[in-house]
Amino acid sequence: MALAAPGVGAATRMGSHVRPLTGPVSTDQLDPLIHAPARLRIVATLAALPDGDTLSFTRLQEMIGLTPGNLITHLRKLEEAGYVDTRKTGNGSASLATAAPTLEGRAALDTYTAALRDALAGL
Repeated sequence: MALAAPGVGAATRMGSHVRPLTGPVSTDQLDPLIHAPARLRIVATLAALPDGDTLSFTRLQEMIGLTPGNLITHLRKLEEAGYVDTRKTGNGSASLATAAPTLEGRAALDTYTAALRDALAGL
């Protein structure tokens, strides 16, 4: 997938000058699972936690701004990939659901961030 193509009016800002892009920016190295905006927000938010910390489902939902159903769906995909760990304790109104990044999830975000920086370095 290309972010911009030459001659399509795309431009990049350098200081106070704007210069046209010289070619397409490849996003082939970006993890498509993390690249989805909602999942990127989830992974980045959880990765900001110190190792061993968790975030409650409710607090994560407030921070990310997703509906409960959307958040559950995205967390499930991230958990299936091994990027997050979710846990539920208790029953009924006393239950608490939490999420935390896994080591694999942190590494995937680091790899994604490096690939994004590489893609943007060509601008």
